[in-house]
Amino acid sequence: MRKAGLVFILAVVVIDMLGIGLAYPILPRLIQQLIGGDASQASYVYGILAAVYALMQFLFAPLMGALSDRFGRRSVILIALAGLAVDYLILAFAPNIWWFAVGRVLSGICGATFTTAGAYMADVTPPEKRAQNFGLIGAAFGFGFIIGPVVGGLLGGIDLHLPFLTIPGIRLPFVAAAALTFLNMLFGIFVLPESLKPENRRAFQVKQANPVGALLELKRYPSVLTLIVIVVLAQMAVRVSETTWVLYSSYRYAWDAFMTGLSLTAVGVVFIIGQGVMTRVILKLLGERGTIFLGLTIAPISLTLYGLAWQGWMIYAIMPLGLFGWTVAGPAVQGMISRAVPANEQGLLQGALGSINSLVSIFAPVIWTGIFGYFVSPAAPFILPGAAFFGAAFVFVIIRILAQWRLGHDHAAFKPAPAPMAATNLTEGEPVPPEAV
Repeated sequence: MRKAGLVFILAVVVIDMLGIGLAYPILPRLIQQLIGGDASQASYVYGILAAVYALMQFLFAPLMGALSDRFGRRSVILIALAGLAVDYLILAFAPNIWWFAVGRVLSGICGATFTTAGAYMADVTPPEKRAQNFGLIGAAFGFGFIIGPVVGGLLGGIDLHLPFLTIPGIRLPFVAAAALTFLNMLFGIFVLPESLKPENRRAFQVKQANPVGALLELKRYPSVLTLIVIVVLAQMAVRVSETTWVLYSSYRYAWDAFMTGLSLTAVGVVFIIGQGVMTRVILKLLGERGTIFLGLTIAPISLTLYGLAWQGWMIYAIMPLGLFGWTVAGPAVQGMISRAVPANEQGLLQGALGSINSLVSIFAPVIWTGIFGYFVSPAAPFILPGAAFFGAAFVFVIIRILAQWRLGHDHAAFKPAPAPMAATNLTEGEPVPPEAV
């Protein structure tokens, strides 16, 4: 049953990303249709809805994690999947932009299942193998990223004619996402075992079910705070590719949509191989610390080379370095963080990490696109298309210094967490026997 649970969790991540990826090719066009405006207006509304989606994940990821620590992972995941299936149907048949906005809010809330998926993975994996399995989650994420936009683009050109209903292609991807999510929920109902043992459950506390409270709770683990700083800075730096890739390649190499899409597919393949295969290999050879140091050394080098590449073919020559950068260091850091927190606080931890990633998703695009835009404009002292990549590389240099300072010497601070205490009664503050939880 543990294997079935692992397969299901990976399926949750793939389908979450499929649902997002399916919508990529058609979202701007559908928004433009709903508001009856031009591309400029649609772009503005699209940006607002993207920010709302990220904000909802930022706010609700800790709540999902805290609920899963109290009631178990299975129920939270299944309820969220049910909500996500309903949400996709709302998006598919939204009669106006306001209903569509409601759907995006619900998407952000229910899409926070990735926090509970991470906690489930920590429950069913021995501490020494968590980094490897977090790499599998990353590989599943990358797989969904590759397949989703392709399928969404194909479905977006097909009008589905049913006996009593015609679904236009511009809405069909959302119907497909709803069906996939519903089937995944049914699969989970029949095969997904609960991963959180009764003795590892803990009381739900409102003060921990929000981004600020979750992070404040983690201050009890100083080593975790150091690693979280590393994660925040690294997530900020790696966002440079996803936010400026199309702009950069179009400006510097005059790539059209096909060439850009081909390069993004190649990036996704590198990501899958790196997290699904190379992470396991390098962890066995170097251990967690060695993998982190390797990744943080290679990451600034590869980003600098991207910024220097003056011909398009060079991008593909640089890509293999991605197999050894943050792609492998990220799961190692996540595994080390997970081992430093007790079993009954894995949901709290994953919720805090989820909020951080969502917060970064709000601010990183503004920073990196702003740097790119400035250094290709007449206002810049000189034209430097790779400026954003150079900035991200500098961030990784700072991270590498921080990691060497904290991980290279303070070994005692990163010992595995002690076994959790018994769960606590919400009203009386007394330990609850495992059988009563």
